[in-house]
Amino acid sequence: MTHVTQQETVRGEAPQDKAFAPEYQGALGSLSVNASLTEVRARGIEELRAAEAAGDGPEMARCGLAVAEACRRLGRNEEADRAWKASYRAARSAGDIGAMAWALWSGGTLARQRGALPLAYRLLRLAAELGERGGDIVVRGYSLAGLAETGRIQGDYQAVGELHEKLLAEARRRGEARHTVWALEGIAQMHRNTGSYDKALALFEEAAETAGRADDRRGRAWALRGIADVLSVRDGDTGRALELLSEAEESCREMRLSSALAYNHKMRGNVLYRAARYAEARENYARALEEFRAMDESRGIALSRLGLAKALARLGRAPAATVAELADLRRALGLLGLRHADDMIDRAATELGVGPVPQDGPPLSLGTEAALR
Repeated sequence: MTHVTQQETVRGEAPQDKAFAPEYQGALGSLSVNASLTEVRARGIEELRAAEAAGDGPEMARCGLAVAEACRRLGRNEEADRAWKASYRAARSAGDIGAMAWALWSGGTLARQRGALPLAYRLLRLAAELGERGGDIVVRGYSLAGLAETGRIQGDYQAVGELHEKLLAEARRRGEARHTVWALEGIAQMHRNTGSYDKALALFEEAAETAGRADDRRGRAWALRGIADVLSVRDGDTGRALELLSEAEESCREMRLSSALAYNHKMRGNVLYRAARYAEARENYARALEEFRAMDESRGIALSRLGLAKALARLGRAPAATVAELADLRRALGLLGLRHADDMIDRAATELGVGPVPQDGPPLSLGTEAALR
C-alpha cells in the first residue's frame, strides 16, 4: 500500500503542506479531507460493490475502510461497526497487514467514540503493532495517536502527555498537517483542563492557523471550539465564543460531521451556562443530548446530561431530583472509565449547592429519565 509522501519540515515549524486523508485509499484515494461524508459513504459503497464483484480483496478492504470512517463520523455506528469488521476480514484474507491495521484503527476509534475505552485500547494497540510490522508509519502514528487520545479522555494525563508531545514532533518532522493539528489540540485540551488557559489558548490558536493553511476544515472546526471554550471560561467573552462556535458549526454541517456538531452544541450550552443564560443553555444541552443518543455516543450523552442537569437546577428544579440525577451520572461516567468522574460530580454539586451526592445512586425513575429526553 502506498501513501502520499509528505515533505519533510524543520522540527518545530508548522507544516505548509495541505492536509490529506490517508483513510481514503484505493479507488477513493483522490477524495479530499474535506469531502462531504455522505459523498464518501456513497462512493465507498459503490466502489466496494465493484471490488466485491471483481473479487479484489485488498480493494474491498480499502473501500470498506472509507465506508466505516464515513459512517462513524456520520453517527451511523452499527453500519460503521459492520464495515470495519468486513474491511478487516477482507484484508486478512488478502494477507494485507497494513489494511488490517487500518481496519483495527477504525474499529478502535469507533469503540472510543461509543465509550468502550478498554476495547478501544485493545484494538488500537493491535493496530499500532500491525502498522509497525507492516512498515506503515502512517497507520502506526494514527493508532498511537488514538491511544493517546483515549488516555486523555480518560483523564490519564501523566501517562499520555509525553506521547502527545512525541507524536506532535513526529508529525511536524514529516510535515503531516492534519496530525499536527490533532496533537496541538490534544495538548491544548490537557492544559485547558488543568487550568493553564493561556497555554491552551495559544495551542488552540496555532492549531486553527495550521488547519487553515492546510485546508483542514474538520481540524479547524475542533480548534475553534477549543478557542471558544477558553475565551468563555477565562475571559467571560460570550459573544466572541458564540461567533466562533457558529463558524465551526457551519463547517460541521457542510461536511456532515455529526459527532463534532453535537459536541459543538454541547459547548454552546457550556458557554451560555457560564453567562447565566440558563434557558438557552438548557435548549442546547437538550439538543446535544438528542444528537448523541441518535449516534449512541456514551460520553457525549453523559456530558450533555450533566450540563442539562445543572441548567435545570438553575431554573428551579427540585434539589432532590438534581441529586438523583448527579448520582446516576456519577455511576454512568465511572462506567466509562473516566478517572475524574467523581471530581466532576462533586464540583457540580458544590456549585449548585446540593448534596451530598451518593456514591452509588439508585437508577433514575422512568419519569425522570423521560423528562431528560
